[in-house]
Amino acid sequence: MKKKFKMVFLIACLFTLAGILTGCIPGDGTYSASRPAGFFWGIWHGWMAPVSLIFSLFNHKIRIYETFNTGWWYDFGFYIAVISQFGGLSMSRKKKDSK
Repeated sequence: MKKKFKMVFLIACLFTLAGILTGCIPGDGTYSASRPAGFFWGIWHGWMAPVSLIFSLFNHKIRIYETFNTGWWYDFGFYIAVISQFGGLSMSRKKKDSK
């Protein structure tokens, strides 16, 4: 019974976390030309890029990249987050001994 409760609790937590995280994905209409996304939102959208990609497959209004942004600073934050996220995957692999 405890094992079943833990599984249900874990699934509920995952759905809750997914709901919270999707509230801040780019392209959802939150930003406009008068109120663009800045550097820190660029970092957040870069971290959310994999989640945004999956949701954009089902909802064509959702985009990976916010079109209403501040320009260079948003791009810089976005690319920092994307590179650190995907570049870090290569650092986690085990290196083989070459003897």
